[in-house]
Amino acid sequence: MKEGTVEVEERLQKLLSAAGVCSRRRAEEYILAGRVSVNGKTARLGDRADPERDQVEVDRRPLPAVKGHTYIMLHKPRGYVTTLSDEKGRKTVAELVAGCPARVWPVGRLDMDSEGLLLFTDDGTLTQRLTHPSHGVEKEYQVWVRGDVDRALPILSAPVVDGGETLTADRVERTGADVLTVMIHQGKNRQVRRMCAAAGLKVERLQRVREGELRLGGLEPGKWRFLTPEETAAMQG
Repeated sequence: MKEGTVEVEERLQKLLSAAGVCSRRRAEEYILAGRVSVNGKTARLGDRADPERDQVEVDRRPLPAVKGHTYIMLHKPRGYVTTLSDEKGRKTVAELVAGCPARVWPVGRLDMDSEGLLLFTDDGTLTQRLTHPSHGVEKEYQVWVRGDVDRALPILSAPVVDGGETLTADRVERTGADVLTVMIHQGKNRQVRRMCAAAGLKVERLQRVREGELRLGGLEPGKWRFLTPEETAAMQG
């Protein structure tokens, strides 16, 4: 591997996983077993390679070509379920992204009555990163409520137990007379609505406006767009 090109190199474990050969953990085992080579030389754990320049082989077979992934953002409106098909015949978010040239799936969920930022991709690694709470990807919601907000704020700022689950918000702020900004990374089913109900509030409207570094911005309801290279890089960490 030549000097001056480190910025386009990736760890071999990531390359093998992205090419669909095996998981990153299994890739480590392959490397330790001497089954992976780069430009004809047996690879070592920690080695990097550029798939566009270096010849990476597993068991003397070239690494399969990796296709580029697709990343789009949808402004989900109310009245759509976050699924690719629905046995009840309800409107699905798949209908809204039918014009996307790649076969993508939604990352995470927004319930039927909620709206806002919904990410779609065909990247399994990113999907796991964004949906697993251990990765700590924060989501921000604007919540319009009815009820005693002053009484509810200290309740929402502490762990709430509902249905045997402990629900925790990272931060809750009052941004209007009846408007809250709620930030969470747990991602429990209908978490914000359940926390508000436990605090005596009725949710009138709920909109996700941010996920990690990705912001909804001025994207109109029902519309989608491709992520910019900068947004994609930020989401991938």
